[in-house]
This record gives sequence, C-alpha cells and structure tokens, in this order.
Amino acid sequence: MANLALTGILEKMTGKDKDYRYMATSDLLNELNKEGFKLDVDLEAKLSNIVIQQLDDAAGDVSGLAVKCLVPLVKKIHEQQVLEMTNKLCDKLLNGKEQNRDIASIAVKTIVAEVPNATVAQSVLVSISPKLIRGIVTQVSLIYISLIFPFYLTSQIPSKAIYIRVQKSFKGSVWHSEGMGTEIKCECLDILCDVLHKYGNLMASDHEVLLSALLPQLTTNQASVRKKAVSCIASLASSLSDDLLAKATVEIIQLLKNQTTKSEITRTNIQMIGALSRAVGYRFGPHLGDAVPILINYCNNASENDEELREYSLQALESFLLRCPRDISSYCDQILHLTLEFLSHDPNFTDNMEEDTDDESYVEEEDEYVLIFIGDSANEYTDDEDVSWKVRRAAAKCLAALIVSRPEMLSRLYEELVARIEILRTERPACPKLIDSPRYLLKQEVAKIVRSVNKQLREKSVKTKVGAFSVLKDLVIVLPDCLADHIGSLTPGIEKALCDKSSTSNLKIEALVFTRLVLASHAPPVFHPYIKAISAPIISSVGERYYKVTAEALRVCGELVRVVRPDIEVYDFDFKPYVHPIFAAIMSRLTNQDQDQEVKECAISCMGLVVSTFGDHLGAELPSCLPVLVDRMGNEITRLTAVKAFAVIAASPLHIDLSCVLEHVISELTAFLRKANRALRQATLGTLNTLIVGYGDKIGSAAYEVIVVELSTLISDSDLHMAALALELCCTLMADKRSGPNVGLTVRNKVLPQALTLIRSSLLQGQALLALRNFFTALVYSANTSFDVLLDSLLSAAKPSAQTGAVAKQALFSIAQCVAVLCLSAGDKKCSSTVNMLTDILKADSSTNSVCKFT
Repeated sequence: MANLALTGILEKMTGKDKDYRYMATSDLLNELNKEGFKLDVDLEAKLSNIVIQQLDDAAGDVSGLAVKCLVPLVKKIHEQQVLEMTNKLCDKLLNGKEQNRDIASIAVKTIVAEVPNATVAQSVLVSISPKLIRGIVTQVSLIYISLIFPFYLTSQIPSKAIYIRVQKSFKGSVWHSEGMGTEIKCECLDILCDVLHKYGNLMASDHEVLLSALLPQLTTNQASVRKKAVSCIASLASSLSDDLLAKATVEIIQLLKNQTTKSEITRTNIQMIGALSRAVGYRFGPHLGDAVPILINYCNNASENDEELREYSLQALESFLLRCPRDISSYCDQILHLTLEFLSHDPNFTDNMEEDTDDESYVEEEDEYVLIFIGDSANEYTDDEDVSWKVRRAAAKCLAALIVSRPEMLSRLYEELVARIEILRTERPACPKLIDSPRYLLKQEVAKIVRSVNKQLREKSVKTKVGAFSVLKDLVIVLPDCLADHIGSLTPGIEKALCDKSSTSNLKIEALVFTRLVLASHAPPVFHPYIKAISAPIISSVGERYYKVTAEALRVCGELVRVVRPDIEVYDFDFKPYVHPIFAAIMSRLTNQDQDQEVKECAISCMGLVVSTFGDHLGAELPSCLPVLVDRMGNEITRLTAVKAFAVIAASPLHIDLSCVLEHVISELTAFLRKANRALRQATLGTLNTLIVGYGDKIGSAAYEVIVVELSTLISDSDLHMAALALELCCTLMADKRSGPNVGLTVRNKVLPQALTLIRSSLLQGQALLALRNFFTALVYSANTSFDVLLDSLLSAAKPSAQTGAVAKQALFSIAQCVAVLCLSAGDKKCSSTVNMLTDILKADSSTNSVCKFT
C-alpha cells in the first residue's frame, strides 16, 4: 500500500503543474522521514532518478525541496544507488549546463554529509575523488591519471586493458579542453574541502595525488580559485603524514622565497602558511625556522601600499604563537619588536607632521597611551583607500597572542610601552615579587589609561566611545578598586554617553554596565561628591524605550541605592534628596505591565532594595508599593523575583511595616512550597525563614501549623539541599517563643517521621546532616516531645527492618551524631544515663550487628 502511494507521488512529481510538483515533492519528503519507510530495488532506482531530475526543476522551491529529500534518501537506499546518484551529480557538475551547477554542487555536498557509514563513504570517495580532481586541474597526462587511480595499477587487469579503461573514463569529458572553467574549479574545490574535512583520514592513499593537484592552484590568476584552494589544502593538512606536510610546506616556502612572484600570489601563499599552522597545530613547529624569518622580512620590506601583505604576515605569526608556543620561543623578541612597531603604523602620518608638533604637546602625549580597539573600528575611517587600520589590528591581535602564549614577557612589554618604567625599576629591590606582577604593573599605568580614555570619550565616534567604556569595564574587572581617584574625571563621559541625543543603545548599555561595575567595586564615599551628576542620567535612563537599556539602568539604580545609603545607622551623606526621584522612576516601571520580562524582574529587584534601604522615608508610598510586589508574586513569570525581593525587605534593619500585606504574603509563600519549580521552593523557604525571624509576632501559630505540614513533604533524600532548608525553617518555627503548643505537636506528627526516614539514608551528609542535628536539638526543648521518646526513635532507626533491610554504615554514623547532640542538649544527667545504657548493650551482645556498630 505504501509503495502504491509512493508511485502516485512520483507520477505527480513529473507533472507539468509546478504546484503539483512542489506538493508531491513535499509529500515525498514527509514519507522519507518516516522511520518505517522502505523501498524495493526497482522503486529505489526510479525514486533516485526522479529526485535527481527534480534538482534541475525550473522552479527554485521545487529543486530546493529535492535537495532536502536527499538527506533521508541517502540513508534509505543501497550503496550502489548512492554511487549512481553521486556519479550523475558529478557529471552534471562537470559537463552539465551552467545554470544547474550550483544545485548539483549542493546535492553532492549533501550526499557527502549524510552517507550513513564509513563503508559507503569509502565507496563514494573512490567514485567522486577522481572527478573532483578532474574538475580542479587544467591538463593531465596518462601518467598523472595512473597516479590518480592507484587501484588500477594494483588490479589484475592487463596494462593494455587499464589504458583502455582509463581512456574510456575520460572520453568526451572536459579533460580534453584547454582548461577547466573557473566556476567549475571553485565548485569542485568547495566539495573537495567538505570531503577532506569529514573524511580526510579515509583518503590516505590519495593524499599525495590530492596535494599534487591542489598546490598548483595557489599560483593561478583567479583569486577565487586561490582562496578556495587555501581552504582545501588546510582541510587536507590535518590528516596528512609528516612527510607530506613537510613537502607542502617546503613548496609554499619556496614560492615565498621567489622574489619574482606576483604580489597577489605571495599574499595567497602567506595566507596558506597561516592556514596550515591553524590546521595542524603543533605539528607545524619544525617548519617555523623557515617560515618566520620570511614573514618578518615581508612585514618590514613590503611596499608602502601593500598593507594586505603585512596584515596576512602578522596573522600568520599570530597563528604560530598560539599553536606552536614552544617552537617559536627563539623568535618572540623579534615578533614583539615587530608588533610594537606596527601598532602605530600609519603611512598617512608623516615625519613632517611629527616635527610640526610642539614640545609641550609631545610631552603630554608621552605620558599617555594610544588606545587601539580590536574589532569593527574599520567603519570609522572615512577614507576608503586607507586600510592601514588592518595592519594595526593584526599587530594588536598578534601582540595579544604573544601575551597569552608567553605571559612571562609582560614585563618586557611594559618596558616597551611605558616611557617612565625606570621609576618601577628603582623600586624593584624593595618589592621584587610584587613588581613582576602584571596587576601591579597595570596599576601603575591606570592614570595614563584614564587620561587617554577620557580623550576618546570626547570624540564624536560612537564606536570609539563604546570601545573606551569596554576598556574601562575590563580595567575595573581586573583591578576592582583602581578608579577611586578618577571618578570625577570619568563622570562627564558617563553623563554625555547617557544624555547625548546622538548616543546609540549600545553606547548607553556599555556606559551603564561600566557604571554598575564601578559602583559595586569601590567604597561608597568615593562617589558621594559626584552623586548628583551621576544619578540624574541613570534615573533618566530608566525611562528609555529600549528594554536592554532600561534593564541595565535599573540594575545600576540598585547599586546607586547602596552607595547613597551604605549604612542605615550612620548618616555620613545626605541621601534624602535622592530617595523620591529613585523611587518614582522605579515605581513607574514596576506598575507597567506592558514591558519585557527582563525589565519587570529588574524593577522588582530594585524596588526590593529601595524599600529595604529607604523604607523609613517612604511612609506615604509604602501602602501603594507593597501591594504591587504582592501582585507580582501571583504572576508565574515574576513570582520568583518577587519572593527574593520580599526576602531582602524582611531582612532590612529598618524593620519595614508589612502589616498591610503580610498575611497575603505568607499565604502565597506557603502555597509555593507545593510548586514543582525547585528554584521557587528554595527561595520561598529562605524568605519564610527571614519573615518568621523578623515578623513572627504578627504571623501567628495557625499559619505556622500550615507551613509545618507543607515542610514535611520536602524532607527526603531525593533533594538533600531542599531537605536542609526545610529542616532549618522548622527549627526557626520551634525556636519562636510565640509559637503555640500545636506547632510542636504538628512537628512531632508530620516532620519527625520524615526525619527518622531521612536519617537512615546513606546519602545524608554535609548541610543536610547539620540541619538534622539542629532539628533534634530543637525537639528536645519542645513541650510535646521528650528526650526518652526521641532517643528510642533514634535507636530504633539503627536497627535493621524487614522493609528496608540492614542499615548502611553512613546512616549509623548520622544516627550516632544525632544521638550525641540530643544528649548534649538534654544535660549531663541524660548524657550519663545514655552512656551507661550503650555500655550495657555492648556487654550484653558483642556481635557485629548494626546496633553494636552504632554503639
């Protein structure tokens, strides 16, 4: 029945109506993707032929679907059929119409990527490799053909038969042409690159032939062919033997040594050297002695206009440093000197311009850094012909690679970059270890870096400003307290970035991230003289339309709250003028429902900080604010953040008045203990603990009992962290003197049985075991439980049972610890009687049962 349906689909695929063909091809794709889809031999051939035919369909959407059909089809048909399809597609690629080459190339790549196993892959490679090489090389002799087909030479066919067979395989093909077209070469190189990347190790017998075919393509006149040949050889290199890798490297280096080679060919060969090192890694190390001096020479002696040659040479050196750090050691000094020289490479900056600079400005520049941003700064150059920035970027990346691979050269690098390093040298005897630290060296230059960054922040270029803030951000991350003396000079740059109409969202985000980091990493008094200037643009940014800017501004507001009032008890700074502007800005975001989730969560978190820090100055506003936070607890998206916000508020030393919402909050939190969301339950347990400690007198025993019942379901060894939090909350409830006798009774009936089950777990340890010990300690003081009952329960837990069998060794250890803390809490008299009882047990039965082990 399935075959009949498939036959109908195939008939529609060959129809004249384009829509029918599209729908039929789509139906075929659905059928092929079914797991139980099977084909007989005849239908395989018919289906394969029709799919190949559909690739040439005039309708692009139909041919595109046909390519998708190849993915499951290759896995459902026999090896011979896969080979036939591959051969037909290769023939289309080499001898077919020009408009069909692209789709044929895509189809071959698809088959290569989807072959089901190595056996089929090997057959496909034997079939397509000669054809791909045929499409790459320009002319061939029968001697070369014999190299391409080594399996002919090892066969039992007489030599004359081999000759005839080879001759027939090339009859009428493009090999008789003067040379292959550039498009065909590019397509064949593309396919071969994919083949080598995935199956290069299966083609070891053809490596030499492939290399002989690919290397000449590096010297062709077509740039596209050279570019693809570089990728192809790099893919091949990863599976080449050391001898063939050496052969390829020597040939490329010989081309580089040839001074008569065209400049574009030289650039390609330099790219090839870099690609080889990236492909083979440390295996390229033995060839650095030949390659590095040539590349350094090209950097130094390239013509003024040949910036690409310098760029490619520096990129290759960067690759050497990262892949062969040990072998390149002897050249590191030369490379360091080279990169430092090209960091300031600018052919447009002439010697005359330097001479015109007056002495005073020269001295000023000497004390500062020239910042070079690696990235998209290329777009900032208005002169399209000036590509010297690429050389500077390549030099900077090469220098970064040198630092990563040889961090011990950092001291040498600072000596080159810092004009006044002599000051540090004089201090070396006093602190020999400290002065060698990169962090120490960097800290000495913070003032100069900040001066240079401030200059960049005054520039008009937005991307330059983004880069400047990125530098400051990294500086704060590496040296958290390094900008204490420079906040005043950086404040105008922050203001301008946040308030200027020409500022982009990216610039504002970078400025806000830096501001947040610097506020969090420095002492609050550092910012107090500049709070007025800093706070205004931050509060204004909370109202931005773009959600990422708003969210980051809210995070900065959270840090700003801590800075303006770092200590609740001490009033060193007049924070009152900032309370209501900050509250109003956050409240407007908190009450707005139509905004991104990230903004909602940031607004909730920030409002929690505001209430906990400024609550004593928000008397009139609290009744309108707290219900909004409670409402956010009812929203599934924001409830976790709201729960954490109430934990912050409850922990405030201001003891915020929560009477208007406390009952509702406790009710919601108790319900959350039944939710499947683990993070929500954890946050809820922590918040309940904080609320009970701070507001237990307003909660009441009835609510305590409900909480205890919910806690009992969380105590098990399936989640020990959750069990520990639940036991800690239980201890807090029992320790509250305001809790009634019913609370202790509920704990004994609901929680104690779960605790006695948990104590027998072999997984119990760490925080959970500590919480369980504290739980039994708290139970001793409860009016509803006695020491003797608890001791009997623990001793019974140490005995094997019919349901659970023998008690694990770890469980006996846990029970022993709980018995010990139980006795210590009950007093000396109980300790003495328990010791005597355990001694009697040992005297009565000295066997190795679990009770004796426990004793």
